[in-house]
Amino acid sequence: MSGRLATELQEISRDPECLSDGAFWAVSTTFEGGFLAARFAHVVDAEFPSTEWEKNVGGWILSRSENSYMDYVKLIQRQIAQGWVYQVNACRQLSTPIDPDRTLQGLFTQILINNPAPWASYMQIPGLNIASASPELFLKRSGNRVRTSPIKGTQLPGQQHFGAKDIAENVMIVDLMRNDFGSICQSGSICVPRLLAAEPHPGLVHLVSDIEGELLKNISWSEILSSLHPPGSVSGAPKSSAISVITENESPRGPYCGALGWVQADQCELSVAIRIFWKDDALRFGTGAGITWGSDPKNEWEETQLKARRLISIAGGQLP
Repeated sequence: MSGRLATELQEISRDPECLSDGAFWAVSTTFEGGFLAARFAHVVDAEFPSTEWEKNVGGWILSRSENSYMDYVKLIQRQIAQGWVYQVNACRQLSTPIDPDRTLQGLFTQILINNPAPWASYMQIPGLNIASASPELFLKRSGNRVRTSPIKGTQLPGQQHFGAKDIAENVMIVDLMRNDFGSICQSGSICVPRLLAAEPHPGLVHLVSDIEGELLKNISWSEILSSLHPPGSVSGAPKSSAISVITENESPRGPYCGALGWVQADQCELSVAIRIFWKDDALRFGTGAGITWGSDPKNEWEETQLKARRLISIAGGQLP
């Protein structure tokens, strides 16, 4: 994670209060609010130990077909028309069989080579294995200073300008994250030093903004995480209404769209766990798009395809 290699697992905890001990913890949360942290004895700045990856040769199974996903988009738009919600991040998952004894270390090696990402992370502990190519920062903390950098808006390289829909969606989530920061930061300290910046990534360009603030004195990690979770960019606005829509229409996302990264004392780097592969009874990958009143269902489906296509090809196989 961020060039840090942590080994010699000492403890696994499901209680966020564990983060108060000042040790290095690798952290993974689920979208639904589950918390998992792993404490390691040995942490060094080092390159990831590369491993070979035999590309998957099986087919990928969709949790939603194209028509089903577009129907989901239309359902969200009906909810928007009724005034229930303004924006919802609608996701779907792909899965393929994988040998239970196989790890994702080789897949992460290929991600680092073929799809370098600013918040790429690999986590392998008993019961959890994630290979992430996340482009999005959920929370960076340095002392009492915090920053989040939500992504809303995706297009192909070479396109001239982001459209009105992407801009409106990004501003909506900036406002949501400013509001979330308001519960953990000192009054008057919250600012937006970067708004609507085009940021290049492998095979696509994202629209990104930064929100910063100064933490309240003596605030705990548990309070910080509970106030910000789940990330606003992968839920929607208002957050509570968006989560209700997601819960009613999607299967549990698990570690996808949660947070992933590390915490140590008053420092942290936590990414939004998007563009991740994770392993349970199968190899899984999630992809989604932000839905607003101005969304075109077909275009939103194509955006989910765009976000998945490159990484699925790295793992092996083609999108259905």
